[in-house]
Amino acid sequence: MKNLEDMTNYFHRGVTVTPKKGDLLISEPFLPDPNFERTVVLLCENKEDGTIGFILNKPSMVHLGDVFEELEHFDKNVLVGGPVQQDSMHFLHRGLDSLDGGSEIANGIYWGGNFEQMKVLIQSNEIKPQEVMYFLGYSGWAPGQLEEELKEKSWIVSPQATVSQVFDLDPELLWREVLKNMGGKYRMFSNYPTDPRLN
Repeated sequence: MKNLEDMTNYFHRGVTVTPKKGDLLISEPFLPDPNFERTVVLLCENKEDGTIGFILNKPSMVHLGDVFEELEHFDKNVLVGGPVQQDSMHFLHRGLDSLDGGSEIANGIYWGGNFEQMKVLIQSNEIKPQEVMYFLGYSGWAPGQLEEELKEKSWIVSPQATVSQVFDLDPELLWREVLKNMGGKYRMFSNYPTDPRLN
């Protein structure tokens, strides 16, 4: 293909999916926004008053024990959920029967719950690190903003995330693996270099 615009147009040709709760937003290969470069976002809420999600593949330098001293034994790094309110903590989990609250986002994927109760469960070794994900901040869109970004071809939608995609895949490989699993032309895009001039 001749240039970045041609590649971006081809990437999105025929894509008309409207995102909903539980879907994945995959940033297009050459999205210039450093907050979302080659990211995969799990949508947790998409309503008339706005959209909320969490970046699944942007590790931070923060360990859970750095935020909560009483949890320093729990071997879990925290991800950057997005650029909004990065002084706030959020979490996803696999559906812990012993945890009150929270809402199911997709089959087997839950958002939130009683955080104080979760800390007690961690301290009593009733929660394993692979059952939860923690985020500083979140990704948020004002009403109509995400729709505009989709029109601008900044994102592609992958319907309904799986537990494996969210909790089991290496974050460094997630962007490529989601595209590969979509097959067809998306498999090819997963191999695009970060710098389009190298293509």
